[in-house]
Amino acid sequence: MLTRRNEAQPDHQALEEAADWLIRMSEGELSGSERGEWEFWKASTPERSRAWARAQLLQTKLGGLPASLAMSALDRPSSPERRAAMTKLALLLALVPAGWGSWKLAESQQWSADYRTAVGERRELSLADGSKIILNTDSAIDVLFDAGQRLVYLREGEILVQTTADISPLARPFVVSTRQGRMQALGTRFSVREQQPLTRLAVLEGAVKVELADNRQGTPLIVNAGQRTDFSSSRFGPVSATDRNVGAWSQGLLMADQMRLADFVDELTRYRRGFVRLDPAIADLRISGAYPISDSQRTLNMLAQTYPILVSGHLNGYWVMLSPA
Repeated sequence: MLTRRNEAQPDHQALEEAADWLIRMSEGELSGSERGEWEFWKASTPERSRAWARAQLLQTKLGGLPASLAMSALDRPSSPERRAAMTKLALLLALVPAGWGSWKLAESQQWSADYRTAVGERRELSLADGSKIILNTDSAIDVLFDAGQRLVYLREGEILVQTTADISPLARPFVVSTRQGRMQALGTRFSVREQQPLTRLAVLEGAVKVELADNRQGTPLIVNAGQRTDFSSSRFGPVSATDRNVGAWSQGLLMADQMRLADFVDELTRYRRGFVRLDPAIADLRISGAYPISDSQRTLNMLAQTYPILVSGHLNGYWVMLSPA
């Protein structure tokens, strides 16, 4: 992924100051003088800029501050409760995963997309030609139908597509495009996941013709029903058999068949706000089953009932730790 994994860690003082600003903002709008003070603060040093970038990412992931922290803004500035809240919030900022690099906020165009879903939301669309698209969690698309094509641009996230024959006399091709390439449906049901720097394609019915963004003149790849592949903007990955559980998310299920717990947690966190941290001692534990993605806490409880896993929650469930039972 295009993440800034080598980005310097903000120092503890900058993180505490960022936490203080977050709590102050949770109380209400800043005054003109306060906003000027905040603008000066965040631009005054690189450490403060990095700390505030993490604060923005935390707000995006959690959808705001947990009530137990936000209420502390109403306390006196020097109260012990407010100091405790700042300490907790600074710890959260320090642990924001590198995979949420600030590029995501800067480069994401999700909020200007034609259709989008929030974290944990799924949405089904019927297009003008009768084709259907289901958007998975945290996804965004643009749709452009004109005289020459039926185009869906996947800005980010994942979609499941069921195409129909074009009802117009022009027989316009149905194309899904990502940063990595163009996928033309050949009478098809297929899923596409945009996961920088790759696009992940799985074909359930029919076939899909793939052209690379940086090599449009090259020989396209035909991916048939029951096959999958990953590709970058310049190179095709190997073609392999499709996971039989692909698309289960459209039915509200996260399927695991001897899946590593670490991989399962990575998938589960796509559908919930907050953090799930995993003790490395159980990262390779193999799990199986069908789990509801609309109720991630229920899924975590099911894991704890079936496997030697201890689930402990903090901050009203925003922070969850999985450790050996």
